[in-house]
Amino acid sequence: MSTPASARPARSRNPRGEGGRLREDVLAAATELLDESGDQSSVTLRSIARRVGVAAPSIYRHFPDQPSIMLAVVQQAFAMLETELRSALDAAGSDARGRLVALCNAYLDFADQNPGRYRTMFGGVWMPDLGTSSVTEDDVSSLGGESLTLFADALDDCVRAGRATSDDPAADAVALWLGLHGLAHQRLVTVAFPWPADIAERLITTLAHLDDV
Repeated sequence: MSTPASARPARSRNPRGEGGRLREDVLAAATELLDESGDQSSVTLRSIARRVGVAAPSIYRHFPDQPSIMLAVVQQAFAMLETELRSALDAAGSDARGRLVALCNAYLDFADQNPGRYRTMFGGVWMPDLGTSSVTEDDVSSLGGESLTLFADALDDCVRAGRATSDDPAADAVALWLGLHGLAHQRLVTVAFPWPADIAERLITTLAHLDDV
């Protein structure tokens, strides 16, 4: 019988020159705990240390506090989201409208496939009052910036191609993201609701001011 991940034996000391491996192990363990439970409150220094097989104080050599671990998890999740959004654009062809719709659907798919990470990406109990931990305002304000730029650029392309009537693509991209985020969040937390089959299409078309064709 294999040993459960939560009861792994003590981790052996890193070979000289591989001290950075512990940081990656801590980050991987935190992500595993989040994915398994879907609850960011389960990601504590003690649970991470138990999963990795180290004493909790050894984590402080790489992360000054629990929020800094969660920040790293969230930054990694946003990087993963950006990769999937870019892949959707690459596969969508040259039609500006089709590219924006593909981008939006990829965003919704990411949220659906990564519920625990998605909820954590947008705040929650892990995010401290700024000034009370190592997490800074700049750390928080930079989250998701690249992904939002992809939406703004895709919407601007639609305007240039005559497929959207937005007069402020940057602002409308924020409105579009808010709509997508609201839909994604409600799909995750609502136990049962008769969502219209075309609700995503309706939302995207309206908020991005797209043509109906």
